Amino acid sequence: MSLLSYACLIALSLSLVSPASAAETLRIGLIGLDSSHAVAFTKVINAENPRPEVADAKVVAAYPGGSPDLPTSRDRIEGFTKQVSDMGVEIVPSIDALLKKVDAVIMNSVDGRVHLEQVKPVLEAGIPVFVDKPITASMKDAQALYALSESTGTPCFSSSTLRFCNEVIELEKQSQAGNIVGCVAYSPCKLDETHPDLFWYGIHGVETLFTVMGPGCVSVQRTKTEGADIVTGVWQDGRVGTFRGIRDGAAGYGVMVFGKKDIELVKIRASYDILVNEIVKFFRTGKPPVSPAQTLEIVAFMTAADVSRDSNGKSVTLESVMKN
Repeated sequence: MSLLSYACLIALSLSLVSPASAAETLRIGLIGLDSSHAVAFTKVINAENPRPEVADAKVVAAYPGGSPDLPTSRDRIEGFTKQVSDMGVEIVPSIDALLKKVDAVIMNSVDGRVHLEQVKPVLEAGIPVFVDKPITASMKDAQALYALSESTGTPCFSSSTLRFCNEVIELEKQSQAGNIVGCVAYSPCKLDETHPDLFWYGIHGVETLFTVMGPGCVSVQRTKTEGADIVTGVWQDGRVGTFRGIRDGAAGYGVMVFGKKDIELVKIRASYDILVNEIVKFFRTGKPPVSPAQTLEIVAFMTAADVSRDSNGKSVTLESVMKN
C-alpha cells in the first residue's frame, strides 16, 4: 500500500468513529505497564488539579502486558504497575477486559514487536488508540497496523514525545514557512538486539528530523560505528537532513538548523505535557495530529538505514523498503 493511499484514512476515520463528547468523562485505558511513559502520562491525566486540556479525561484501567524475553520490559513491569495502581487505576487481566471499561486506549508497551498483536482487538472494537514509539518493530507490521486501522475505520496515531516539544514545534513552523534548507537532528541511540537499530531509541531523533524537515525523503545513506550512527536523507526537493545517533560521549536532544539566513543550534527540553494534550484531543475528535503517511515514512527511513548499513553505506530508497 502506497503512502498516498493512507491520506484517505483520516477522512474515513472521522466518518465512522464517534469519539466521546467534551461533556463526558473520557475513560482511557493503558496497554503495557513496562514503560515509564505509562506512569508519566497517568500522572498528567489523573492529576489532582489537571490542566484544562485533560480535565475531562481519566485513566481508569490498565493491562500490564510485558515481554519476558526483553529485560527492559520484564524487570520494570512490577514497579510501574504498582505506581499506576497507586494512582487509582484498576489493573485488569486482559486486553478484552480493558476494552469493556474504556473509550480510548494508550498503548505504552515498550516492546514494538507486540504492538500489532495488541492493537488488533482495540481497532476491531472501534476504539481510538495512541501507539507509543516505536509504532512497531518492522516495516511490515507498521503497514499491517495502518491497513487494519483503515479497514476498521478506527483512527490511531503514533509519535515520539520529541515531536511535541516547544522548540520542535517552532522549528516546524519555520520549515513550513520555507525558512529551513536542512538540519542535523541528534539524540541518544541505544540499541537492543530485539529491534532494528533505530527503532529502539533513535526514533526520538529521527522523528525530530522529520518534524523539522517535513515529509518527502526519498533516500538514505548510513554510517555506523561503535559510538555513533550517521544517517543522511535526501529530500525530493534537494534538501538534506541528517540524524546523528549518540552512544558515546555527551548525549542530549537537539537540532542544528541550516536556514536561509542563519545557522542555529537548538537544544530540546523534553516534556510530556503537549503530547498528552494532543492524545486527549485526538481521542475527542478522531483527528490524528500525525498522519499514517508521516509515520510510515519515518519507519521506512529507519528500515532503509539498516539496509544501507548492511550494504556498506550505499544509498537506499524509501520506496524500495516499503515495497519489500
